[in-house]
Amino acid sequence: MALRGCLRAGRGALRGAGPPGRGCSAGGRPPAFGFLFDIDGVLVRGSQVLPAAREAFRRLAGAGGRLRVPVVFLTNAGNCLRAAKARELAQALGLQVSPEQVILSHSPLRLFSQFHCRCMLVAGQGPVEENARNLGFKHVVTIEALRKAYPLLDMVDQSRRPKELPPPTTGFPTIEGVILFGEPVRWETSLQLIIDVLLSNGSPGAELEEIPYPHLPVLACNMDLLWMAEAKMPRFGHGTFLLCLENIYKKVTGRELKYEALIGKPSTVTYRYAEYLIHEQAKKQGWNSPIRRLYAIGDNPMSDIYGANLYNNYLKSAQRNQAQAGVKRSPQAAGPQSEDHLAVESCKSILVCTGVYRHSAEAPSKPEKHNTETVFHGHRDFSFDPSLVEASYVVQDVNEAVQLAFQKENWS
Repeated sequence: MALRGCLRAGRGALRGAGPPGRGCSAGGRPPAFGFLFDIDGVLVRGSQVLPAAREAFRRLAGAGGRLRVPVVFLTNAGNCLRAAKARELAQALGLQVSPEQVILSHSPLRLFSQFHCRCMLVAGQGPVEENARNLGFKHVVTIEALRKAYPLLDMVDQSRRPKELPPPTTGFPTIEGVILFGEPVRWETSLQLIIDVLLSNGSPGAELEEIPYPHLPVLACNMDLLWMAEAKMPRFGHGTFLLCLENIYKKVTGRELKYEALIGKPSTVTYRYAEYLIHEQAKKQGWNSPIRRLYAIGDNPMSDIYGANLYNNYLKSAQRNQAQAGVKRSPQAAGPQSEDHLAVESCKSILVCTGVYRHSAEAPSKPEKHNTETVFHGHRDFSFDPSLVEASYVVQDVNEAVQLAFQKENWS
């Protein structure tokens, strides 16, 4: 179904579902569903809260501002601390939000313990060093620390070039991997120094002899090519920075830049972590009924919708495999890295029109070609499957999305 048709279907569901049954609320039964909310373009635009977001959370909140269903805020942002993002959301939405309800693009990196004791170069902006340490990384080097240790490496900005030849650098640790948290402020500096580290196998002050390949492990968070702020048009995201890095590396070496991990939407590991947090939240609230369905609400077809649909396919595949193997799932035994699922059976994608995606009144002349003509804004390592960018439902805003999910669940 083309996106235009989905919008009609979403609004039709809102009109046709009728009022929910009496007593079907948190007071009558525990929820069997949960929400995954994107933030930018869904709840806020830059620093401005969208009015529909406040309406949506008035529906979701019960007495004392406590949520009546499990909610995780799933964002590809990563230039802040998890606790700070929770406080920001609480203030914007007027309800209690804990850090455990927030997944930033880098949050699943705490699962990658095999890298936690390595010396890692971290790139991005905001508290990248503190974020890395909070995630379990014990030896961290920032781009700025590397630039100061090797001042001859950063040569684009002539005002920052050393006036005299600096003495040789001694005692600087060998870098053993790279974490890309998000788009940096000075792209030319980060691009140059990351390439230097990869070409030198972690010793950028050394002379280049033979280019190592495979190169050092690279872990990247947030693949969004574009994101929506207050401007009328989308802004460059970290996916654009990754595109630059990949092409420079290939042009210089003739080889593909490889990632040890790509974290954040639309990667499956991010949604598995979100499912785990939904389950933990329900358990903490005393909701003993298993969570069966997730509703993922976003504004970006190439990350939010692609990711939710990809995870839905993953859930269906896991169910088929378990059925064939005759395995009964055990929610209590599962964890974020476990191959067993936590009882979730589906992840429905709901696309809103308040951010990157804007519904056009103009229907495509040939709707069946709508998907194949779409420009793919996803990451290089995610193949373009037109069905994955088609939302289960398209609605105008997040308030309509919550209403739609409530009606599907017969929930008041």
